[in-house]
Amino acid sequence: MSAPRPTLRTVVILLVITVIGAWCAAAVTAEPASIGARVDDVRTESDRVLDVGVYSESMKSVTRVRVLRAADPTQPAPTLYLLNGANGGISDGSWIDRTDVAEFFRDKQVNVVVPFGGASSYFTDWRTDDPVLGRQRWTTFLTRELPPLIDSEYNGNGANAIAGISMAGTSVFQLALAAPGLYKAIGSYSGCVRTSDPQGKVIVSAVVGGRRGNVMNMWGPPSDPAWAANDPYLHADQLRGTKIYVSTGNGLPGQYDTLAGADGSGIELAYQLVFGAPLEAVTGICAAQLRDRLRALAVPATFVLRPNGTHSWHYWQDDLHDSWNLIGAALSGD
Repeated sequence: MSAPRPTLRTVVILLVITVIGAWCAAAVTAEPASIGARVDDVRTESDRVLDVGVYSESMKSVTRVRVLRAADPTQPAPTLYLLNGANGGISDGSWIDRTDVAEFFRDKQVNVVVPFGGASSYFTDWRTDDPVLGRQRWTTFLTRELPPLIDSEYNGNGANAIAGISMAGTSVFQLALAAPGLYKAIGSYSGCVRTSDPQGKVIVSAVVGGRRGNVMNMWGPPSDPAWAANDPYLHADQLRGTKIYVSTGNGLPGQYDTLAGADGSGIELAYQLVFGAPLEAVTGICAAQLRDRLRALAVPATFVLRPNGTHSWHYWQDDLHDSWNLIGAALSGD
């Protein structure tokens, strides 16, 4: 006696069971979802500093990142990201070698992360690769790739803040706007946030062109809406709820604009006076404009507009120290 032929309904049920079973088996054996970045290598520079190579899926390359571990690495800690300026920290100094950042944070329960690279990139996602500067996907790296990796590898607790100098003093605002809630506090030292007014377009083009990058590859021609979309001044109302610290001098010689303040180097002093003075005069104007803008919008912010000072590391070290009260409180939830 032959077995009864299965009905169409039975065949469909068997197929569904087979598909679900295969799917479940695949789910059990599948690799974890990629977060877009991974640790490529780690070099111990000192008891305080790790030089970590981070592979970025978005940039298809390894970015060097200095990680200063929290005072007690066994306990969860927030993370402060410190961005270098237009040189990307590759030349002419960085937070690590031009300030006391390692000593200042030695007793503090916070991971400090200093990325290297991104010279003249504004730490943003460029729309196309640049023949000279290469692939720049810094917004993706600093908002979606690096923070979860730091948390998982170095016991981060998910609370983040970000601060930067000069060019990066603009970028910290752009990054906070790109990822609302990711950064509880931002520190902008000698930065100019306006990018889409005539003066801002000149400044941005000069910074990018200073290392032979083509600003068209970043945001397109000056008429492109991307310039306004990346202008924190125009979107300042969206910063409500983020702790903000802004500092700058005005270009007039200050306490560090002497031979002693320039570490005894006549070359460094000449740079501070010839180049650093006019740069700081511009950032001073920009900071005052942002202060007035935030006041008009009733967005709380701390502004330190010094009556003197040039575009140089001694002032930025002081700014970091001074802003830590605000940033540290934000990271601790106060």
